[in-house]
Amino acid sequence: MIEIEYHKMRSAQLIRAAEEDRLARSVARARRAARPADRDGHDGAGAESHTGRVRRHRLPRTA
Repeated sequence: MIEIEYHKMRSAQLIRAAEEDRLARSVARARRAARPADRDGHDGAGAESHTGRVRRHRLPRTA
């Protein structure tokens, strides 16, 4: 009988955690949308993660 109560408590805890995660994602999405597009000279949110330089493929280290 006590296992059922544990299960119910855990289920409620997981539901609360999922709701908090959804809320945090929606807040982050709203903040991102509220940012001006021309900030720092970039032309959008996609350009923030890219630089103009070419990445060099590195060889794995030898032992």
